[in-house]
Amino acid sequence: MGFFYLYNNSKVFKNLRVNSDKFSFEKVPGTVRQSWKTLLFVLCILFVSSGSVQCAEPLRCSLFVSLIQDPPIFTSREDIARLIDFAKKNHVKILFVQVYRANKAWFPSKIADSRPYKDCLKNISGDPFALLIAQAHAAKIEVYAWLNVLSLSANKDARLLEKYGSGILTRNLKDKKVFDDYKIDGQYFLEPGDLRVREELSGITEEVLYAYPQLDGIQFDYIRYPDRNPAYGYTKNNVARFKKTTGNKIIKEDSRVWKDWKRSQVTEFLETLVKKTRVIHPDISIAATGCMPYSRAYYEAFQDWPSWLKNGLVDYVTIMSYSPYPFEFEKWISAAKEKVRDFKKVNIGIGAYKLVRLPETFREEFKFCEKAGGNTCVVFHYGSFLENPVLGNILASDNNPQETPSRIKHLSAIK
Repeated sequence: MGFFYLYNNSKVFKNLRVNSDKFSFEKVPGTVRQSWKTLLFVLCILFVSSGSVQCAEPLRCSLFVSLIQDPPIFTSREDIARLIDFAKKNHVKILFVQVYRANKAWFPSKIADSRPYKDCLKNISGDPFALLIAQAHAAKIEVYAWLNVLSLSANKDARLLEKYGSGILTRNLKDKKVFDDYKIDGQYFLEPGDLRVREELSGITEEVLYAYPQLDGIQFDYIRYPDRNPAYGYTKNNVARFKKTTGNKIIKEDSRVWKDWKRSQVTEFLETLVKKTRVIHPDISIAATGCMPYSRAYYEAFQDWPSWLKNGLVDYVTIMSYSPYPFEFEKWISAAKEKVRDFKKVNIGIGAYKLVRLPETFREEFKFCEKAGGNTCVVFHYGSFLENPVLGNILASDNNPQETPSRIKHLSAIK
């Protein structure tokens, strides 16, 4: 940004622009042109060092705020204030705040179990999420409502299960003798191809949007099938719809038509949520979580998240690039870049929860994320910084717009 400041304010450049129709920078001899570039680069650094001008925009850093951290963020007004203070100190621009998990609501809801919200309401004498949004906006920080939609976690007492029974849970073909047999990777997963599921979760989305019209965005998470041994989708309703729509009377697990069907059910489910969101809040930013690596997303979780961006279904995809190995982290992000036209539509996730005892690995991944060219580096999650404050120190030093060394590296591209 320093170059443009110089260009717009320097008398030399003003005089140059007056005669720009007669002047071509490319016609200047190579050695002279390189000297000019070098001079501009040095001047820009000097401006930054003096604190007059910043040569680059500060990194757009974001933070997931999970309900499973200890203590939960909505426990007290003090905890909310501490979060906002942490975000300001570390130049966090967006907070992705979890308000729906395991069919439980931390907002006023008639569909989900709203007891968590009511408990928080008593504890802090007010709506905790509304309080957080107000404090964040006062600090110029955006807030997204983060919803875990298709996962019930381990909540077998979920209201949706009380209403519909196990028929709404996605399943494989193995016998289900007890309710726990529906559990997949420790969780109960709802079937995206069940129209009842779509209607209920669309209603929950509606409740959030009407309760908090001041939201900047909404983050839809768990928009997928389970990706461990991915032979799921065999619910009565989903199978019946598949056979009626495709004309296939027999389902073969390895058939392309069945896999495409499951992938389309995930996308159509997301379309239902997005349509509801756009009607209520046309200008809100919409993000959805995408699994990584991409092969896992497409072939196991049945997510075609690049198409979500290509077709304008969502504004952003937040990729779960949660690897404790920097070489793998970099490989995943490089591969993701090849899948989308505009990487500025991608939020890059960093799994700090896997790096709590590996602060230097966190630093390495954060630095790579900074230069990767995505929309934001979103760290999962705030509780990891509470567990190991050293991570916060790294975030503060590496994500500081006044830190000249990191900016110098960024600016070297103009030489």
